[in-house]
Amino acid sequence: MWQLLLSTALVLTAFSGIQAGLQKAVVILDPEWVRVLEEDNVTLRCQGTFSPEDNSTKWFHNESLILHQDANYFIKSARVNNSGMYRCKTALSTLSDPVRLDVHIGWLLLQTTNWWFQEGDPIRLRCHSWKNKAVNKVTYLQNGKGKKYFHKNSEFCIPKATHNDSGSYFCRGLIGQKNKSSASFYISIGDPTSPLSSFPPWHQITFCLLIGLLFAIDTMLYFSVQRGLQSSVADYEEPKFHWSKEPQDK
Repeated sequence: MWQLLLSTALVLTAFSGIQAGLQKAVVILDPEWVRVLEEDNVTLRCQGTFSPEDNSTKWFHNESLILHQDANYFIKSARVNNSGMYRCKTALSTLSDPVRLDVHIGWLLLQTTNWWFQEGDPIRLRCHSWKNKAVNKVTYLQNGKGKKYFHKNSEFCIPKATHNDSGSYFCRGLIGQKNKSSASFYISIGDPTSPLSSFPPWHQITFCLLIGLLFAIDTMLYFSVQRGLQSSVADYEEPKFHWSKEPQDK
């Protein structure tokens, strides 16, 4: 068993060495909003290194391979089932980190460029309407209180986020004569000095899974050693002694 574990470790080490020499691909949204409405158009761009022999790109949606090999993946008239995690890789680039895209149904949607923010980060919010219909008298609200008002629709920008900017946000405005509101979206501001704050959520999940895997391997080794010891004890037999009588005992 130890030989198997050693072989596995050597293979993983060699594979890690090869992977370490490659650049990680990056998925970029265009436009950069991570939340869109149905019938919006979205382009996902894969930035990576290509080889002269292979300029194709592999795309994955929720870990399933997409039959599309161009560096740009265009989603025309998005639907809810286009929501999910997108990743890509090229011949000379390793698999990218996942980028999450959510597609919603409604008249208004509060859009943002990221799923998490740290103190000091800029935050861009946009009150987006279905099919880009004109929206007037737009109000951005935080925790139910008015935060910013625009007579004509405009983005709301927070230059440097603080913990006071955390909360539930939504927007409302007039589309024609109808007063419409978006669904709420919670924005959490993390502390950049926290060891885990610099990691996206999927890295934290990966870290936890790795710890769990190491614990499982350690547990397996422990019980394997225990079984080996018990087997050794079971196979051990007390030596049998044959006592002979002394002459005087005969």
